[in-house]
Amino acid sequence: MGSKIGNVVYSSGIGAGDPNGGERPKDLDKQAENMFKNMEGFMALAGGTVDDIIFVMLLLKDRGTREYVDKHWLLTFPDADSRPARHALQTELGGGQDMQALITAVIS
Repeated sequence: MGSKIGNVVYSSGIGAGDPNGGERPKDLDKQAENMFKNMEGFMALAGGTVDDIIFVMLLLKDRGTREYVDKHWLLTFPDADSRPARHALQTELGGGQDMQALITAVIS
């Protein structure tokens, strides 16, 4: 799902499927919640936490899904002074996906 060299981590696309291996829900709010949970899980496997993330690239099938993503962004990164930088792109995603995140992190 990603690459780690030293303390720098890059992810592949982190999707919105159920973090416990289940299906991707149709509900966009639940998808956004899952994407951020999957991000937390990825960071745990890399030896860090979401606090180590410095950049998030959001890939959205429809920019209208941003309202759902923003809700969970604020829950995951509540401190406005220490949130990662981010950029959102509207793009076609394979496999019927509605959203993905690509992250860059520096593990302390």
